[in-house]
Amino acid sequence: MADWDPGLYLRYADDRGRPFFDLLARVGAEQPRRVVDLGCGPGNLTRTLGARWPGAELIGVDSSPAMITRARQDDGGPTDPSWVRADLRDWEPDEPVDVIISNAALQWIPDHQQLLPRLLEMLTPDGWLAYQVPVNFNEPSHRLLRELSADPRFASRLDGVATMRQQPTADAVELLAGWGCTVDAWETTYLHVLTGPDPVFSWISGTGARPTLEALPDSLRATFSAEYRKLLRQAYPSRPFGTVLPFPRAFVVAHRI
Repeated sequence: MADWDPGLYLRYADDRGRPFFDLLARVGAEQPRRVVDLGCGPGNLTRTLGARWPGAELIGVDSSPAMITRARQDDGGPTDPSWVRADLRDWEPDEPVDVIISNAALQWIPDHQQLLPRLLEMLTPDGWLAYQVPVNFNEPSHRLLRELSADPRFASRLDGVATMRQQPTADAVELLAGWGCTVDAWETTYLHVLTGPDPVFSWISGTGARPTLEALPDSLRATFSAEYRKLLRQAYPSRPFGTVLPFPRAFVVAHRI
């Protein structure tokens, strides 16, 4: 599968970043020494953690070479984060950390809630784990993607393509509380107002639909994209002010005590 496209991902940086700050607002750490951003992407949000915790060592972890390369492009100061290319399932800190943040990354890991005990073990005794994941897999954008992918013209090429997984937020609350954490969790739906031609396709082609599109050869990708664009235009009609994309997300903040 081709690597991520940081430029395409950053096209909607403001909309994609808002859940990160809503998540961060519920983290009560006051003076953490080490803060990790798991799935840091192009690093634009990781850098903002320095304003919240100016004395902290910041570490950004991502499996994408392109994303890590993009993150390093803005380096040049004494407080730059450390950038680490690693699979989130395998990465381990060399010593316990005080805060782990993960914004829209864990959904790519099958049964990602089973990873939570391992992440808790990386924390200091008073540490915080906070993550946000999409819960939009029953929305038209993903339902239409699945239906079109099952079309015989494309299905044989898409067998085994990586997909995101959705797990009940209440299960995470029960798991984390059972491991001795105080847990703050909620779900909300953002109503992103997007502009430009086929904006929902542009949005999802940089994230959820990326593995599907990259798995297709050029000729089939063009056909698939044209039909997918048409379906998305019908599901998300353009208005004079833009196109509304409802986007449900789940948030979990756990304080280890």
